[in-house]
Amino acid sequence: MSRHPCRGSLRLAGASFGAMAVALLMPAAALAQAAEVPEAVTPGDPTQQDPSPAQTAIVPAENNAAADPSAQVVPQEETAAGDIVVTGFRQSLGAAIALKRNTVSSVDAIVAEDIAKFPDQNLAESLQRIPGISIQRDAGEGRAITVRGLGAQFTRVRVNGLETVATSTDGASSNRDRAFDFNVFASELFNSIVVHKTAEASLDEGSLGAVVDLNTGNPLAGKYGLTFVASGQASYNDLSENWGPRLAGLLSYKNPDGTFGVALSAAYQNTNNFELGNNTVRWAQGVFDSVDGTPCFTQPNRGGTYVGTAGGVCDQVGLAFHPRIPRYGSVRHDRERLGITGSVQWAPTESTKVSLDALYSRFKETREEKWGEVLLRSNERQMNVSDYTIDDNNNLISATIDDAWVRTEHYLRQSQTEFYQIGGSWDQDVSENFRFTVLGGYSRSNATIPVETTFVFDDRDAQGFSYDYSDMKRPVISFGTSVTDPANFQLAEIRDRPSKTVNDFRTAQLRTEWDVTEGLKIKSGAMYRRFSFDTQGFSRDAVVCPTAGGTDAVLGTITCTASSNIGPTGVYGFPAGNLGEIFTLGSAGQPGGTTTEFLIPNIDAAADFTGLYGRTASVLVGDTRSVTEEVTGGYVEFDVEGDLLGLRYAANAGMRYAHTAQKSTGLTSASAGGVTTNTEVTVERSYDDWLPAVNVALFPTEDIVLRGAISKVITRPSLGSLTPGGSVDGFNYRVNFGNPQLDPFRATSFDVSAEWYFAPQSLFSVALFKKNIASFPVSGTRSGTYASTGLPLGVIPASSPAAQNPEGQLWQISGPVNGEGASLKGMEIALQASFTFLPGFLKNVGFLANATFVDSSASYSQGGPATTIVLPGGTLGALPNTTRDATLYGLSKRAYNGTLYYEDKKFSARASVSYRSPYIDGASATGNLFEGYDETVNVDASIRYKITPSFELSLEGTNLTDEYRDRWTDIDAQRNYESNHFGRTFMLGGRFKM
Repeated sequence: MSRHPCRGSLRLAGASFGAMAVALLMPAAALAQAAEVPEAVTPGDPTQQDPSPAQTAIVPAENNAAADPSAQVVPQEETAAGDIVVTGFRQSLGAAIALKRNTVSSVDAIVAEDIAKFPDQNLAESLQRIPGISIQRDAGEGRAITVRGLGAQFTRVRVNGLETVATSTDGASSNRDRAFDFNVFASELFNSIVVHKTAEASLDEGSLGAVVDLNTGNPLAGKYGLTFVASGQASYNDLSENWGPRLAGLLSYKNPDGTFGVALSAAYQNTNNFELGNNTVRWAQGVFDSVDGTPCFTQPNRGGTYVGTAGGVCDQVGLAFHPRIPRYGSVRHDRERLGITGSVQWAPTESTKVSLDALYSRFKETREEKWGEVLLRSNERQMNVSDYTIDDNNNLISATIDDAWVRTEHYLRQSQTEFYQIGGSWDQDVSENFRFTVLGGYSRSNATIPVETTFVFDDRDAQGFSYDYSDMKRPVISFGTSVTDPANFQLAEIRDRPSKTVNDFRTAQLRTEWDVTEGLKIKSGAMYRRFSFDTQGFSRDAVVCPTAGGTDAVLGTITCTASSNIGPTGVYGFPAGNLGEIFTLGSAGQPGGTTTEFLIPNIDAAADFTGLYGRTASVLVGDTRSVTEEVTGGYVEFDVEGDLLGLRYAANAGMRYAHTAQKSTGLTSASAGGVTTNTEVTVERSYDDWLPAVNVALFPTEDIVLRGAISKVITRPSLGSLTPGGSVDGFNYRVNFGNPQLDPFRATSFDVSAEWYFAPQSLFSVALFKKNIASFPVSGTRSGTYASTGLPLGVIPASSPAAQNPEGQLWQISGPVNGEGASLKGMEIALQASFTFLPGFLKNVGFLANATFVDSSASYSQGGPATTIVLPGGTLGALPNTTRDATLYGLSKRAYNGTLYYEDKKFSARASVSYRSPYIDGASATGNLFEGYDETVNVDASIRYKITPSFELSLEGTNLTDEYRDRWTDIDAQRNYESNHFGRTFMLGGRFKM
């Protein structure tokens, strides 16, 4: 069967429906070169091209540079016949440029330069090299991505063509949303990443940002016979001073006829790294017992009435912001990552190909935190402030505090994510003009936390504690009391919060293509997806002395004193005795005068003593919920190509329909007779979306491509927002409710771009984009009493201050509502060049650089700072509802990436720099407006040397400048939230291929 000259994937890039209509009426002509996606031409490859781009892995054609002019690059090796053979990193750049050049939509790709040899240690870190993409890191490693200013929940990810969600329990909080955690997978398992920045009717819906295809093996596109690859590296982190192994291997086979191929790969990595720094857990306002010797209440420590006067020192200090929990500490990240992939392909005829792919990944992490801190949060009433300074941003920037509530914490979390996927496809050419693809599969992501334990030591009457945040990122924190003496501490709280989250995806699709005439193709298809999300949370938390006096609530062996007794005779926990261990802070950026040694609980000893893991776990209402979505629908798309007044063009236009049936379940609680009952509540709804998309590519010359796109796009609401249940934060006096009736994020997307392929492996491009977001769920917030929520007292966490005094201050009550929408616009500029025109060794040099500029506007409502102190109790007044316009969450206005490389026959070197400007991460609390991160600059480098054609040595380094991660709270005052660093990582290894 002959190959149709234009059977390549003509993808998105639209302009308008009018242009599409004109194009449909014009005479069709073949667009042979510019519309063909390069592929390895081997016997057994069916004529069928997957109707959805990059459904299977892209493999640079081995010893074949003829697929596309851009792939014919500088000579790297010459055969006996003098033919040019392109290898290594340049080969991968050529394949990526060819894919971008020969699609109609806005597509970027990263292609492995060889089997099982991805250019970065992490998929997210590779993605940040693409224009418009920024990443968010956890423990110094890329985890989630932002595309053109839209956060991780707006990006859909497909693994081998099947949409899926992979959630991990890395970082300070678990991912319990639609965001995809790229750190679950070993990068060696993947052959290519393709990013679709614009929509088309034949592309899966659900993304306002991008659709990202992660592709594993494609054995029929590889070489004939047996291929074996093995690599090993030793990884060293200079902060933790720990070594860890990184191993990978691949075995593949393609028979001599090219009709059968099989591949199996595996990767393993173990690291044990540290994160050191300081944290405030936000800033807050609060009324103190006394200021510079002036009593603020008629009775000290507890009780009495407020005697401060308006404008007096008690009001000034009480309404200023102070760090809630000033502290230094360390976080240990012990990670183990295992991945296995398998692929079988069978092409009995040129018209038929059957593929079966399977992927397994296991990501295990032990996170251990050790902190020395003071609990100002909600305990200001007992503390005496002196020698203080209030800065121009109304921050209590420094102070000395007596009767301070000193606390040391030891936290341990053991988590594991297991991801399974199995999928298959059948590509069939029914005739020369008609073909179809049947695709289906199942994936499951199972994230479990069997242990999430915290023990705390308290010393509630420490004298002479002081802090100084004159340097917000490097504060001085000094404890006036001995924080290494067990006699000063009591074991006051125990916590354990096991949880489990399961995501299931079932997918079935039918895609067809019909070549109606030369230059006109009709694509149509139907799809079914079922996504289920289920998360369960439990608690074994207990405050040893939760009430004023009486027997303790854990063992019943001690008699607690009244909470007003904070002196040496106060009993609020078990004597620390031999339940502790000494923690010494390492290099956390702390200035001189900072306390660096603390007595913290020993987890094993404290767990044995209290019998923590034998306690009956209660259900956490806010962390137990589920969502099920069934999506059915289909699409029709018209692909055309031809000449219009001598101008070549390619275009597609179509409509996608999606019907979403959604079921949300959550828990509500009620208390009666001291017994709390959780009741399951389920809400069902459905909605329909019609999503048109138009894409046009114009080719004024062989080297210039102009693109345009317009489409309607959606992203379904955040999973956490859809629960009909609620949660209560008794530490911050906050109540949050879900809203299962939220509408999806809906937007109209516009894109135009120009690309100039001015030399082999070279590209200069400019893209402009805009998104008008019609519906944008936002949080509605008000202040009110706890009684006004209608929730029972039993849902307030027992360990929180609000459990003792529910109406101690007004609550911040919030929940998601359908907002008024938002707008986003931006520009991407990219330049890629290979200096083949230079003499000598300089011809082996090249570089890649890009810049992204994005701006957006959305309206948010939050509780602002309290402005009054309520008499006679001395509590803070209401947090006034404040509406502010700001950028979308996760949006950096600027991002820059650059890579300089050298590559010859034996030696190669690369150095990369990535910059991300500051961004807002989300809403804040306790009177702060927004939270976010400062700018970051990450520098990575690698060198490789081929000892023989089959064996090479490598040395790589990441985060070479040991960049600090600085987080702030309040967009105006930029108060310190956290500042920490992770150290540099070096990897020395070798790789063998046969």
